Amino acid sequence: AVFLLRLSCGPPDVGKMLGGEEKEEDPDAAKKEEERQEALRQQEEERKAKYSKMEAERESMRQGIRDKYGLKKREVAEAEAAAAAEEPAAGSLTRPKQAVPKGCGDEEEEESIMDTVVKYLPGPLQEKVTGWLK
Repeated sequence: AVFLLRLSCGPPDVGKMLGGEEKEEDPDAAKKEEERQEALRQQEEERKAKYSKMEAERESMRQGIRDKYGLKKREVAEAEAAAAAEEPAAGSLTRPKQAVPKGCGDEEEEESIMDTVVKYLPGPLQEKVTGWLK
């Protein structure tokens, strides 16, 4: 048994040296390889057909859910979000500058605001603040 193991585990030419037959090349090897490749291609096509059928079923189920709950497709929602992001927002820092709104920067109005504030201060403090402003 040990001798047989050595023959099977030894170098590939051991069988020839001991008088074994040489392994002949199969004349139909090219034809068999071509058939094997064709079988692989056919299996791949069947797998792709099965996958596309399953994906179509999933998409119909997704569409049913979208219709039921009023949702949009992910691609459509992302496109709308991107379009909204491109439009300048009302409070954006990049929007064009507008004229200064009323109450911001008018000196006359600022004085009237100060007068209103000073009016609510206690008497002695009101006199001090009025003295500082002048």
